[in-house]
Amino acid sequence: MQQFDVIVVGKGNAALCAALAAGDQGARVAMLEAASVDESGGNSRFAGGVMRFAYDGVEDLQKITDIPADEVKDVDWESNTTDEFYDDLYRVTSFRTDPELSEALVTQSLDAMVWLRSQGARFAPNYRHQSAIANGKRKFFGRMPLWVSGGGPGLVQSLTDTAVKKGIEIFYETRAVSLIYDDERVLGVKTKSRGKPVEFHARAVVLACGGFEANPEWRTRYLGPGWELAKVRGTRFNMGDGLRMALDIGACPYGNWSGRHAVSWERYAPEFGDLNLPESSYRHSYPLSIMINADGKRFVDEGIEFYNYTYAKYGAEVLKQPGQFAWQVFDAKVKPLLRPEYGDKAVTRVTAKTLQELAAKLEGVSPEGFLKTVREFNAAVQIDTPFNHAIKDGRCTVGIEPPKSNWANPLDTPPFEAYHTTCGVTFTFGGLRINPETGQVLDVNMHPIPGLYTAGEMVGGLFYFNYPAGTGLVSGTVFGRIAGAGAAAAALAA
Repeated sequence: MQQFDVIVVGKGNAALCAALAAGDQGARVAMLEAASVDESGGNSRFAGGVMRFAYDGVEDLQKITDIPADEVKDVDWESNTTDEFYDDLYRVTSFRTDPELSEALVTQSLDAMVWLRSQGARFAPNYRHQSAIANGKRKFFGRMPLWVSGGGPGLVQSLTDTAVKKGIEIFYETRAVSLIYDDERVLGVKTKSRGKPVEFHARAVVLACGGFEANPEWRTRYLGPGWELAKVRGTRFNMGDGLRMALDIGACPYGNWSGRHAVSWERYAPEFGDLNLPESSYRHSYPLSIMINADGKRFVDEGIEFYNYTYAKYGAEVLKQPGQFAWQVFDAKVKPLLRPEYGDKAVTRVTAKTLQELAAKLEGVSPEGFLKTVREFNAAVQIDTPFNHAIKDGRCTVGIEPPKSNWANPLDTPPFEAYHTTCGVTFTFGGLRINPETGQVLDVNMHPIPGLYTAGEMVGGLFYFNYPAGTGLVSGTVFGRIAGAGAAAAALAA
């Protein structure tokens, strides 16, 4: 048996933030991580590292990272005001996001970024993925001008280093099995640690060990038939253990349990994410493409928004297609604009000098259907409207279904390229109901469960149907801090 003040289950960004926040309150903290040292870090290790937070201008960004004077002057930093953040979050979740949770997320997001910097995280301008030169000036799109240096792996490593320095004990290869609960309060966690049963006792427990995205049985149960066939973008350890343990003692489920973050992903990617190739399977340049299914038909409006606002739901659209795949097709005009990972070695790509040659190379696709779709698409593009990939340019199609609302270019300039994609599930939206001020889990009667807190993917009620890019890491930080501080306060007062 091990005795602590606060136990944190998990070791991703949210868990680390909870542990650091609890430790800063004076609590003795243990972290329980199911993975080995090499595979630890949860889904955060697989995150690209972009961060969506509220800021009014470059002055706020300078609180988070040092920006050279010439870049301050020469870059259009724009803003992501609290109102703009609210608008994006409510719009993409069809106005279903929980008002109290979203208020906490939006209003505390800037302070959370400043706090992350104080905990050792480092940030830099997000020039690589979220900016373009427009009218001679660099401009960001998607309202995410910063990313964490080193991406998700860099964030996890920085916070881990700080946790170790502050004396937080981390137990690897220790999977939580059940909560120790006396029908009044949570008193700890039963685990399997390196194959042996070990009990960890504490006056407060923070569950921050992810959703059920790596569990094909649960995906089929809650997301629906066919979801067992999706690839898993991230860790293989997120099996829903934390959710199961909490529900077993009467925690209240909350949020979009049939919802998930799912993206277009490399067709032949491994079953789970590969930490050696963290971004290699991304296929996020689809707004510049036409996406084709096995019948050779388009099935979504590729250009309705920047990918930041559609990528988390379009993976599900790919999964619905015959054979659970699609091809993203580009011509030479937009090739220089594709994200860097399209040039990786672990990419299923075909090239051709003519559309007829390309049609013959698209594995599983009807050549006749594809060529008919391209002819109709090319004829529908409104070429009088200038193309500008840095803004929603209004260069659209007319008279075809589905339309393409922006960035529509005729496929007419060889060589042509196509990339084979499937669906990659990132995380699940269903979670637990919490008190947004303390992170404490509520039971089915809406009463707080003494000693139980949660953060990260396990917080239900934030995301419905879709997800604005960059929100996950910031949400994990905000609610990790809240849960860690709440757990420490309760444990030290007990």
